[in-house]
Amino acid sequence: MTELTTAPVLSTPEVHIFEDPTPTATTRDLPKLSDGELYDVYEIARTVKEIQEGGWRKIALQFPDGMLGDAPRVFQALEIALSKTPVERNTLSKNQPSGLETDFNNLSTNATATSERHRIYILADTSYGSCCVDEIAAEHVDAQVVVHYGRSCLSPTARLPVIYVFTSRQLSLNFVVQAFENTYPVKDDKIVIMADITYHSHIPPLAAQLRERGYENILAPEITHTPSAMIPNRNLDEDINIKDYSLFHISEPPSALLLTLSNRVKDMHIYSTDSTTGNETTRTNTARALMRRYALLTSLSTCPVFGILINTLSVTNYLPTVNSLASLIRSKGKKSYTFVVGKVNAAKLANFSEIGGWVVVGCWESSLVDAEGLYRPVITPFELNLALQSDDERVWSGEWIADFNALRLQPKSALVTGTGTDAADDVDRNENMGADGEDSEEESMAPEFDLRTGRYVSHSRPMRVPNATVAEPRKGLENGLQPNATNKLVKRAKMELATVNGEVSPGAEYLKEKRTWTGLGSDFDQEAIDEGRERETAAIVEEGRSGVARGYTVGEDDTRS
Repeated sequence: MTELTTAPVLSTPEVHIFEDPTPTATTRDLPKLSDGELYDVYEIARTVKEIQEGGWRKIALQFPDGMLGDAPRVFQALEIALSKTPVERNTLSKNQPSGLETDFNNLSTNATATSERHRIYILADTSYGSCCVDEIAAEHVDAQVVVHYGRSCLSPTARLPVIYVFTSRQLSLNFVVQAFENTYPVKDDKIVIMADITYHSHIPPLAAQLRERGYENILAPEITHTPSAMIPNRNLDEDINIKDYSLFHISEPPSALLLTLSNRVKDMHIYSTDSTTGNETTRTNTARALMRRYALLTSLSTCPVFGILINTLSVTNYLPTVNSLASLIRSKGKKSYTFVVGKVNAAKLANFSEIGGWVVVGCWESSLVDAEGLYRPVITPFELNLALQSDDERVWSGEWIADFNALRLQPKSALVTGTGTDAADDVDRNENMGADGEDSEEESMAPEFDLRTGRYVSHSRPMRVPNATVAEPRKGLENGLQPNATNKLVKRAKMELATVNGEVSPGAEYLKEKRTWTGLGSDFDQEAIDEGRERETAAIVEEGRSGVARGYTVGEDDTRS
């Protein structure tokens, strides 16, 4: 595997200036549906019924990229159905979708133009992954409910109620049964049958056919909204020892599911819905993937600065998890910064070169970010918990947990950072001071080495600093802040650390020492004058143009350009 040694070029070629660098989802082009198929696949009747029972008037429709082509037709079907009376709605069926318009330039419905009319909005783009409910975009239109279409991670939401429409896809059960019998010739084997959300409707009839053929030890769990379950989002009896069972999965599962189940089931076989023969399965081997994940987390064992990357604003308990991660990182003497960048890509993360490694707080699927092309490793909260353990403490059995709600991330004990205000900090520090005035606990700690290069690392804990180093910044502290403290960087003297509001800041240190350009109006301009260098001057703020593209207005004189 080739590793990047320098940050990628961040400038965009002129020919690609309007291209979005965010990777697009690999979704197959779905065939165009007839009116009857559209009514069935998008479950118009059930959706309308739940909207009426909930009394919601503002509805947001969230589609994945591959289904946006059907969005206008689904919108119109819902609007027509919601505008009808209950008696008229009962007569509307898949054989009577004649109300659907074929000319979208002249849409017409029977809806009345009153304040009671249902308002439906299409969310054409998602803030994060399409598997998550985009509550943020829905709140922009004051939606009262979100209708989520397509496959979903089923993570519990924090704000809005959700109607899930899985948009079931077609599947030939005869081919699946043949592939199952070829894979499991012994009919006494214990097997769990499951499928991707979009194929789950075929599981009950498939299980019935297999039982008729003599397979009695078959489990076909139902869908549940529990990502932290033994099998994520599947309901299993607690008395069942899942390790005695093999897993037969229909369609390609997400990588997070494979890693989660790698140590929980006996073995896994995947039936690909894209198979040309239709009667073969593939046995998965996650050993190499797990080894790669372990290599990533151990490479960050000596990382001094972590970036906590928020990849969801909808999954419940995401904010307490962010706070727990920050506390855990700080308890190990390291520094963390929190970022919200929307959809993750290499160009965004490369802007923060001071970050040594990233930990993603997202749904149980989106937390597993493919590190290909990324400048720094990206790991999950579970992997961070292992990375922060010492070499003696770190014992990994091969278990891999995707859902951050299933973790316990509270730090065992906080390390002294030299910037606290509690008097107990000084007492503990003085007890650990040696006769020579240095922190004896710091000196007695075992040296740390980079497991990849074998080199000694002396700066892996920037927040755990000797008392003499931070003695000067502590002078005059009141309630943890310097008098007249601001958000500006503090210029450091020799052998002192850069601080912000009286706290050691590795980010400010990096800005001071390694950034070649610190922006206009830098806080260190005066230092440039003292050293005889030319001072950077800020640009003069001028009033720009306003208006629309057909004629901008410059200033207040109505001059158009």
